Amino acid sequence: MRVAFFEDSNVVGFSPLTLMRPIFELVCGRFCSRERIVETLNVIDWGAFVRDSLVETYLQCHSNAFVNEFGWLSDGPTLFINGRWLPDAPSVCSLPDLPIDDVGIIDDQVAYIWVTPEDAHRMTVTNLVSTIETLAGTRRAVRSAGKLVCRPWELIDENANQLSQDFDLATGVARNGGNLPEHVAILGSSAHVSIDPTTEIDPFVVIDARQGPVTVGPNAVIQAFSRLEGPCHVGSESRLFRANIRGGTTIGPNCRVGGEIEASILQGHVNKYHDGFLGHAYVCPWVNLGAETTNSDLKNDYSSVRVPISGTIVDSGLTKVGCFIGDHTKTALGSLFNTGSSIGAFCMILPDGRLLPKHIPSFCRIWNGQLDDGCSLEDVISTARQAMARRQCPLTAAEERLIRAIYNETRSERAAAIDRMRRKTSEAELARALQ
Repeated sequence: MRVAFFEDSNVVGFSPLTLMRPIFELVCGRFCSRERIVETLNVIDWGAFVRDSLVETYLQCHSNAFVNEFGWLSDGPTLFINGRWLPDAPSVCSLPDLPIDDVGIIDDQVAYIWVTPEDAHRMTVTNLVSTIETLAGTRRAVRSAGKLVCRPWELIDENANQLSQDFDLATGVARNGGNLPEHVAILGSSAHVSIDPTTEIDPFVVIDARQGPVTVGPNAVIQAFSRLEGPCHVGSESRLFRANIRGGTTIGPNCRVGGEIEASILQGHVNKYHDGFLGHAYVCPWVNLGAETTNSDLKNDYSSVRVPISGTIVDSGLTKVGCFIGDHTKTALGSLFNTGSSIGAFCMILPDGRLLPKHIPSFCRIWNGQLDDGCSLEDVISTARQAMARRQCPLTAAEERLIRAIYNETRSERAAAIDRMRRKTSEAELARALQ
């Protein structure tokens, strides 16, 4: 079976999470969309069609993939999968048997479609999405199961259900808690607990599987007085330090986690070692959350949470929305994020005790309560290199080029946000002077 993943125009609605990765690499449940399908079906021959800026780094991470290679499509029919599609477990298993004349549709948008070598001859990087939409009009439309996510908070909203779906999809992993030390307390059925045999678990750890499954990957370490409430997943090599992990949470690989986390996704290589609350949030790789960094995920009046996406306010329609933090952002001691905050990539958060702005564009700094772009690009890259080296992950030349490209791409958003804050500050100072 040949599979290709693609991004459509809705990728802009997921900034800043998609600045450094395609949308199908965003995690929901135990996996991203690409992992869920490729690993479940053991797909060997697969491709990805991404933005030009991501080609080099994506190939670096996935050397076995055919990235933006239209010639590869001539070798046989290929199932194109929208990177925003979250299929349920039965849908994933049925993908190899989908009729070639069908197109999966959700809310009038393509979830999946077979592309033949003859169809592929029309495709280019610039017209790929429009060609897929044209092809869809020639196929038999089938209502697809699952969901096409449109905004980052939908990943959080779907995470608990997806964790349960992924537990059902799991293969080759122990499906019970029988390999756990006797000192680990399990609440609920041990059949809903899957712990890799290489995991180290101290005494006085509680695993609560009454509301959903709990899974822990290879070589994880769970320290005493930690509590894991399902559905949740702890990725490989991650370490939990006296952590309270609430339901609906995914902790990716190589994270360091303490404090309370509820219904959140930490994609991987996230450091939240200290106390502090993180709720209904999505945190990208290489973020460091300083001690007592906390976000609100519920407004006092229980009204719908509005979130700035690339500076434009969008009503989520949900009462519980936390924060969304881009790659390599660092927060200092006592950072306080308001409900529905969007923090870009490579930000430096140095709080002054007040709630932080809800919109902090990429490569910005909060300093003495003010938003500015005072961090030089070279310093930002140097800090990223040092942070990655601490985990034996070198910053590659391709990644550095991507960082520079993102810096230029987000320049106008940064300038507009800084100008807005300066005008608000001037207006406030004038009002105080007139009192």
